[in-house]
Amino acid sequence: MASQDNVSRSKAPNANDSHIELTKGALVTGITGHDGSYLTEFLLQKGYQVHGLIRRSSNYNTQRINHIYVDPHNANKARMKLHYADLSDASSLRRWLDVIKPDEVYNLAAQSHVDVSFEIPDYTADVVATGALRLLEAVRSHMADNGRNIKYYQACSSEMFGSTPPPQSETTPFHPRSPYDASKCAAYWYTVNYQEEYGMYACNRILFNHESPRRGVTRLGFAGDYMEAMWLMLQQEKPYDYVVATEGSHTVEEFLEVSFGYLGLIWKNHVEFDKR
Repeated sequence: MASQDNVSRSKAPNANDSHIELTKGALVTGITGHDGSYLTEFLLQKGYQVHGLIRRSSNYNTQRINHIYVDPHNANKARMKLHYADLSDASSLRRWLDVIKPDEVYNLAAQSHVDVSFEIPDYTADVVATGALRLLEAVRSHMADNGRNIKYYQACSSEMFGSTPPPQSETTPFHPRSPYDASKCAAYWYTVNYQEEYGMYACNRILFNHESPRRGVTRLGFAGDYMEAMWLMLQQEKPYDYVVATEGSHTVEEFLEVSFGYLGLIWKNHVEFDKR
């Protein structure tokens, strides 16, 4: 089987390239996740100093970024640095903002499993919804106290549309159907509120399915391309919210028909439905 780096569409940056001129600083939550790893690669290629916030856990889950990690004690070469913090701890967010002084903040962290959100709804809401609020407030207060401007990006999900019929756009009403969906809706509106009330450069991007070799399933959208779109949103004169998708629409039933058909099976005889 090919390695991730061999099958990845874009060449990973060399984190040891100390000759690259640093242009900006970015703070990324969810840096060890699927999207976070691709975003970090992209930002490093653009000459950014990237700071990632990670939770302290017994499982140091960094396999998606190990290929670009450099020991932080090698200050001349380490352009990606990891710091312990949590979206449930407002003081840690503000502390690292004061230390790092980033130009851009990308909030990608979440408890993103829809089914699990029914099992731990309080935790999901605390991290996804209130966590976004804590980070927005930390950014706002840091800017007010230090006279700085920071651009803020909030990752949202097409799950927020729920049972709203397609096609869907930036003006389609939300109809969340899980604690995760509802929490993402709250994060979306918190971001809109901070942009309108405080004049912050804060924007949402609603992501449809996007995959890569770093996850087991490949659909239409490539994660690396989606991360470039994410960065471009923060390079505009004014913040706007966007839906990012491929414009291709395929149902789960279509996927099942094709995949089971290759095996000569009728999918309806082998699939159980979760009524939720």
